[in-house]
Amino acid sequence: MAVSEAQIQAALTEVIDANTGKDLIATKSARNIKLDGGSVSLDVELAYPAKSQLEPIRKAVMARLRAVAGVTAVTVNVSWKITAHSVQRGVKLVPGVKNIIAVASGKGGVGKSTTAANLALALAAEGACVGILDADIYGPSQPTMLGITGRPESKDGKTLEPMMGHGLQAISIGFMIDVDTPMVWRGPMVTQALEQLLKDTKWQDVDYLIVDMPPGTGDIQLTLAQKVPVTGAVIVTTPQDIALLDARKGLKMFEKVGIPILGIVENMSTHICSNCGHEEHIFGSGGADRMAAQYGAEVLGHLPLDIGIREQADSGKPTVVSDPDGTVTALYKAMARRIAVKISEQAKDMTSKFPNIVIQNT
Repeated sequence: MAVSEAQIQAALTEVIDANTGKDLIATKSARNIKLDGGSVSLDVELAYPAKSQLEPIRKAVMARLRAVAGVTAVTVNVSWKITAHSVQRGVKLVPGVKNIIAVASGKGGVGKSTTAANLALALAAEGACVGILDADIYGPSQPTMLGITGRPESKDGKTLEPMMGHGLQAISIGFMIDVDTPMVWRGPMVTQALEQLLKDTKWQDVDYLIVDMPPGTGDIQLTLAQKVPVTGAVIVTTPQDIALLDARKGLKMFEKVGIPILGIVENMSTHICSNCGHEEHIFGSGGADRMAAQYGAEVLGHLPLDIGIREQADSGKPTVVSDPDGTVTALYKAMARRIAVKISEQAKDMTSKFPNIVIQNT
């Protein structure tokens, strides 16, 4: 008895992608289904970077299709393709960049820059081409965290070549000034510097550009909301009430300007004693969950208060690079995949598909 495509499609509706929570037919991931007697071949194209997920998904598809009556051989190719997604109205995409993710917090000291660096590295570890823009003009920290020294080059005298660190394309005001030099600038100069760093950098086919935001809801945040094409924002907080107060302001600011909230990261969620293993919620517990429930957002993950995270970031080799197979790296990768999945579910940017309309006298 010959196998029908309807049978294969029905079987694929039972293969659930753990990252999306949906089956492969619902996400339109299953493509090019070909039947030759009892032989079945198909492609599975994911919309998010998933280097660590390719083999588990391939095995799940093969196991399910082999159970279909009449199937004698199965060939499955799993890959991914990342596309540009829609941003605020009236804001053009940045050349060489498909999606921009703002990593923000209402206040300083909650580990936002460390989280931004590790999320960028986690996306890169999953196979994406990733850039990071250090938008903290007054207190740039990404050069230290990524272990990058030197000055960016300009091959054409107009644009800057991004610096490279652990496979990331990076740009920061910190590359252009001495470590001890304070930026004594007023707001307009700061916002102009941010725009130049973003638009005068020669980004090379970046799937995701992570923007490490300064704390607060001031000039830079407003510039980002009005002039930078942001695909979505990630809010970083600690469980402490005082941090959550400011995180709420950051979240509401993005909502006001129409930038989707991709989720909340609760940093320093719990502390496990390195000597005795005792777990303690030093900054309280459940804060991010309550905030997420209040605003209809998603908690992407809970990160521990871990001396290793701090030491690794200070050394210029963040956790995802220093301990690629560790528990904390697995948390960062799971959050990064979830962020990428949430972006993939947003509307795609179609501006490149529209023709340019020229009106002329005839």
